[in-house]
Amino acid sequence: MYFFDTYAIIELLENNPDYERFENFRVIASVMNIGEIYNIILRDIGKERADEWFNSCNFELLEITPDIMIKSVYFRHLNRKKNISSTDAVGYFLSLKHKLKFLTGDRQFKNMPNVEFVK
Repeated sequence: MYFFDTYAIIELLENNPDYERFENFRVIASVMNIGEIYNIILRDIGKERADEWFNSCNFELLEITPDIMIKSVYFRHLNRKKNISSTDAVGYFLSLKHKLKFLTGDRQFKNMPNVEFVK
């Protein structure tokens, strides 16, 4: 089982062949990922398509607790030179808490523990 970060979800939406093996997995993410993807579609295609995507997505969303938020903020602080986004830091700690692999193609996570890096 995987936690899909925004990068991975976008690659699935764009039918990237490298992500084909994940297309039948249940997409587990956070509400922060939903917001990022909505913003990308809104920016690149428009509100109508962003709303259509939002109304059709069927993800399992994990709760962001205060503990997860504090751990992710500290993680970003320790790794500030890597420029890790808040959304990715939260997702990484959600994946650890729920014993899921963190699926991403973001170079900041390459060779990190508990990460399935697919470019």
